[in-house]
Amino acid sequence: MLVTGLEILKKAREEGYGVGAFNTNNMEITQAILEASEEEKSPVILAFSEGALKYGGEYLVSMALEMAKRVRIPVALHLDHGSSYQAVLKALRLGFTSVMIDKSGEDFETNVRETKRVVEAAHALGVSVEAEIGKLAGVEEHVAVDEKDALLTNPREAQIFAEKTGIDYLAVAIGTSHGPYKGKGRPFIDHQRLKKIAALLPGMPLVLHGASGVPKELVEKINQYGGRIEGAQGIHPDDIRQAIQEGISKINTDTDLRLAFTGAVREVLATDPKVYDPRKILGPAREAMKRVVKERIRLFGSAGRA
Repeated sequence: MLVTGLEILKKAREEGYGVGAFNTNNMEITQAILEASEEEKSPVILAFSEGALKYGGEYLVSMALEMAKRVRIPVALHLDHGSSYQAVLKALRLGFTSVMIDKSGEDFETNVRETKRVVEAAHALGVSVEAEIGKLAGVEEHVAVDEKDALLTNPREAQIFAEKTGIDYLAVAIGTSHGPYKGKGRPFIDHQRLKKIAALLPGMPLVLHGASGVPKELVEKINQYGGRIEGAQGIHPDDIRQAIQEGISKINTDTDLRLAFTGAVREVLATDPKVYDPRKILGPAREAMKRVVKERIRLFGSAGRA
């Protein structure tokens, strides 16, 4: 049931729930995302960064496409943080049904111009488009923004940007950041800013990047078995629930999957020094990621919506 991102997110926006966009890099992560989503009867967005495409190549995409066609839930294949028009065209040729062009690091007019080019190309093929205005702090693939340089989305600029470009959904900078280190104090969502943006863009699905919860138990497991992650924080579930009611329809999750994967692999290697079978190493990691995906789906309210 391969569909466009807009087909999934328009329904979510109208009915007031969120849909997870989970990043994948290999077979086990893809299996965890799709199996968990199907078991929860939830639509899902399978996201690929440019780094994932470089790592797994066309084989990764071909495998994901075949797996997505076999499950009985709506699935969109999404390019996350496309850095250029050329990167988006490559994703379109590979069969993606949703693409993001991220020129939020450029000036406003450049962002508009480059996003509009992508919209014209993608819409000609029936593919939906995400773009971003404002800059999130943190690091994700080629995106690196210092906290001091992060800019929260201006609501009026967001409205003008959406009108000029014709995008289908908009990623907004409202306080979150990429990665497990969310800054000093409790990570936050600027709910008043979000409500203003949503009011100026009625009906448009809004996107929350940097939304991982960074569960304490996942971090503790990594550290228990020889890892070293200190000061990691995530977005509180209550903030996520509130943001969904205020207009967020797509919630990106990558860090939580990485933490679950790493903790499970470390535990196996630490407790069974004789293990060398990749299936016994990666199998528990896949199950750990499935649990994370299911927890996120229930938090977002998309269970049973397929």
